[in-house]
Amino acid sequence: MTTPTKPRVLGLDLSITATGYALPDGQTGTFKGPWKGDWRLVAIKTAIAGQADGIDLAVIEDLPTHAKSAGITGMVHGAVRTVLMELGVPYVLITPATLKAYATGKGNADKTAMAIAALKRAGREFADDNQCDAWWLRAAGLDWYGHAEFDVPKAQRDRLGKVAWPALAVGVAV
Repeated sequence: MTTPTKPRVLGLDLSITATGYALPDGQTGTFKGPWKGDWRLVAIKTAIAGQADGIDLAVIEDLPTHAKSAGITGMVHGAVRTVLMELGVPYVLITPATLKAYATGKGNADKTAMAIAALKRAGREFADDNQCDAWWLRAAGLDWYGHAEFDVPKAQRDRLGKVAWPALAVGVAV
């Protein structure tokens, strides 16, 4: 009999120009390729496929509802969701307001508040807000499945109940 393992969660803040990611080990980065136009979609899809091996769950920031960039970001979402489905990696979407409320207690928090919350909770600093959001997405996934890496107030954790979390594979601790 094997012991259930902590889920390997990949956090993704998708964008056509700068996709933030947080790997299962907590490392963060921003994918900015030199490609132009629709070739960026192929490059992002390829980059995500390269990080998805052995991932139990990808946690993705959902599309902005009323932003002009929603159409372009929607294309990125389609490319990434396709590669995750092809690789058999379940994914979940978290709205920006829910992520902000989880991180800061306020659904309308700005990027600075998100960064300050990461510094206060875990002593983490990031090169850009894309990495910060991806890190919070990973943290939310770990927290929901019972593997929080730091404490947040119950009211903030309760915000994660608004998300339609998938079941994880057998052998992964939840």
